[in-house]
Amino acid sequence: MSSPSERLNAEQASLFARLALGHVAREYPNKLDHVIDGPEDVKGPRELHPIFFGSFDWHSCVHGYWTLATVLRRFPDIPEAPAIRALFDEAFTSDKVGAETAYLARPSARGFERPYGWGWLLKLQAELLGHDAPWAATHQPLANAFAERFLDFLPLAAYPIRTGVHSSTAFALALASDYARAARDEPLLALFTETARGWYLADADAQAWEPSGDDFLSPTLVTAECLRRVLPADEFGVWLADYLPHIAHRRPASLFIPAVVSDRTDGKIAHLDGLNLSRAWCWRELAAVLSPGEARHAAAEAAARHLAASLPHVAGDYMGEHWLASFALLALTAAE
Repeated sequence: MSSPSERLNAEQASLFARLALGHVAREYPNKLDHVIDGPEDVKGPRELHPIFFGSFDWHSCVHGYWTLATVLRRFPDIPEAPAIRALFDEAFTSDKVGAETAYLARPSARGFERPYGWGWLLKLQAELLGHDAPWAATHQPLANAFAERFLDFLPLAAYPIRTGVHSSTAFALALASDYARAARDEPLLALFTETARGWYLADADAQAWEPSGDDFLSPTLVTAECLRRVLPADEFGVWLADYLPHIAHRRPASLFIPAVVSDRTDGKIAHLDGLNLSRAWCWRELAAVLSPGEARHAAAEAAARHLAASLPHVAGDYMGEHWLASFALLALTAAE
């Protein structure tokens, strides 16, 4: 279903590593998610977040570390590997993890990075668990804190958030479910499954009124990807046939047409490269579970078109460069 160029190779892994190494420790420019309760709270990114202070914002730094951990595990002999290991040894210490965890105890930090950063932090921990290194054990208290946040928040969340940006609940659950499986946290996975069922199981005949001008996720496809990760395969197949019944006819047409990115120096417009890459990720995952036939071919074709539209643009301007490699990596490693 895909050509070799559409799968992660050592050259791409090396490029993504260089990009991430160039921004995870770059403190400025920085867009903080920080509530100031008093003058004592006026601090810089590195003081507030001794690990995740770079990459323009906290969540991008988290998934920059995920990018580094992922390419290191898959290609441990790339030239950047020693620098990645040295960075991780320096970053993942008990004191620094403790400081990141303590930040969450501030009453005004209750909504910090909810839900996007929560999902990515747990996705990072899932990847660290796959390494023969002390990083995951040291980082576990922070992962525990974010798992607890999900446990506390999801029972209160009567409604999903159906957006194509950071507030997407489907994207957060999709990422966090990978951690629940890797950590064998059955209660957490059960909560994710129960919540996703309640939010999305009645969805049918999606119209896909998208994209919006600053989307980096497809609300339609990421909902499907969320349920694919938590439902039994047979049940998901039945649901998908009702939710997107016209894949074989390439409808809704909007899901099959890559977004046009008119200005990659504009942080919001540059989101649309992320949309193309995340659609490629979702389409590739869906193609792998569709039965052979025209629907599967259409999904695979859509994945390839979206990947081709934005993979060449993961580097070039910092507005995209500080995060796009992570989404390219999701697409290039999907359905393996």
